[in-house]
Amino acid sequence: MEGNKWGYSSNEDTSNDDDDVNLPNASDEEEDLHFTSHSLPKSQFRNIKSKARWNEEMGMAEVIEKNGKMWVSTGIVRSGKIYTSFEETLYFMELGALHLVDSENRSISIIEMYEKVSSRMTGCCWELFEAYRHLKSLGYIIGRHNFAWSLKSIRSSQKQVALEGTEESKQIVDMGSKVEHSISKLFGELKINELKPDFDIYLPDSRFRKSSPGDPNFLLYLSRGHLPSRAEIETLEKQCEGIPLKICLVTEGRVSFFSFDKVELPALP
Repeated sequence: MEGNKWGYSSNEDTSNDDDDVNLPNASDEEEDLHFTSHSLPKSQFRNIKSKARWNEEMGMAEVIEKNGKMWVSTGIVRSGKIYTSFEETLYFMELGALHLVDSENRSISIIEMYEKVSSRMTGCCWELFEAYRHLKSLGYIIGRHNFAWSLKSIRSSQKQVALEGTEESKQIVDMGSKVEHSISKLFGELKINELKPDFDIYLPDSRFRKSSPGDPNFLLYLSRGHLPSRAEIETLEKQCEGIPLKICLVTEGRVSFFSFDKVELPALP
């Protein structure tokens, strides 16, 4: 995987889309993000931060005040609300773009969020967050694998038949009080060491829509401590349905990416 530098911005109006939700906006000014591939993200936010409330049971945060355009490609939409995964929440807290509170409206510090990583209750580990942070800082659009950005994207998906009987299809039937429970159940069932892709990765694209994201440009699997065996790679590739797979290895803060091609050696005489 080439170390290209990417920038991402969006001037898209989402006011009439399922992706957008009715949250108070302090300003529509877009934040200026400045990244390099060799440093932590730096930011210059012109106005107040977005605000989210952490739900311990869900292992996610519900956005209650949004500011800027970052929500075009961040968070999932359920029943008119935006929910952010642990890695999304922590990433924007590090940028200084998100103020997080608990159920009693008490501010949650970034140190408290770091401590939650070790609990493994959020479906995230430190290596997974570092992989997310690295790619996000380069401008890639990132979502949890097989976790729909919005219910509208499920309705329009050609794979809807395959979703029958899953938790996602049940969310379409019942959009009421079961929304939080369904999301909590899905994220609670995520197994950090499970042999499956971790993230769906999209190239930076100002036309990206949560309601119709299309196929990812590639899938990412976080290798836990060592590169997977040939048998494991073949198992992973079968789940990719033709979408390119990349392997990520995080060692001592260094994030590396690998991809493998099949090579047939010529027959010996």
